[in-house]
Amino acid sequence: MRNLIFPLMIVIASSSYGVLSTIIKVAMQHGFTAAEAVTAQYMVGFFLALVLFIATQRSLPKLNKSGVIFLTLAGILTAITGSIYGQSLNYLPASLAVVMLFQFTWIGLFIDCALKKRLPSRAEAISLIFLIIGTILAAGVVDVDLSTIAWQGWVLGLLSALSFALFIQVNSRQVEGVTMISRTFLVSLVALIVIIFALTPEILWNGQLFGAGLWKFGLALGIFGIILPILLFSIAVPKVGGGLASILSAMELPVAILASMFVLKEALSILQFVGIALVLIGMVLPSYLSMRKGAAQKVV
Repeated sequence: MRNLIFPLMIVIASSSYGVLSTIIKVAMQHGFTAAEAVTAQYMVGFFLALVLFIATQRSLPKLNKSGVIFLTLAGILTAITGSIYGQSLNYLPASLAVVMLFQFTWIGLFIDCALKKRLPSRAEAISLIFLIIGTILAAGVVDVDLSTIAWQGWVLGLLSALSFALFIQVNSRQVEGVTMISRTFLVSLVALIVIIFALTPEILWNGQLFGAGLWKFGLALGIFGIILPILLFSIAVPKVGGGLASILSAMELPVAILASMFVLKEALSILQFVGIALVLIGMVLPSYLSMRKGAAQKVV
């Protein structure tokens, strides 16, 4: 059971990312732009991280050069992923946007293999086949004309996938002397600084954040897009590795599609249900085969 704790953390973290597209779409239905919603996400997320830090930590950790580099990279990649993904929702429906972001699974696996100079394991390769087929079906794009989708949507979707894959790899590196709360605080601080320059910081003083009620969406986005994923990924990814973490993060897709179905009332076909099932099989397959192999070795 202990061996399942860290994979479960990654599943929860990726599931929290899965609801972001739906929350942003609901915010857009209430008259806010995607950029405003994402900016609110990082502002409120940083505030929550600050409260956690003040409540649990006595002082900032002493960082060496590599620690500063990794935490800064993590913060920059967090902000880039959130901002690009938010912008892709201007061109893509919620379900297709998350499918494009979902491409981080194979991108992240290939990056992990390249960094470690290895080939994908048999379990990873089989899992990837399930994930790719499941993604195509779950996206509901088999019988849909995609020619009307603007090229900006495809490009932004793939860029967000690349950024998220790199974020997972960076989080696979432990930073000596830094607690998870401190790491979450510092990463969210760097991310907020990037977002302030990249998106719409004026929501803080033009009345949108508090006067117009944007803070409600910022609170939900801050919890599910900043606090939970950064904290849980920081704890779990170093334990399971970047390759397996990319595969386990596949949980984001079925959660996103189900959220869009229940909240945005998007229709879900039988093929999409089959696709979600295939994604779940591909997600749990490496962990199952690894546990089975470990049990067999113990018997021997």
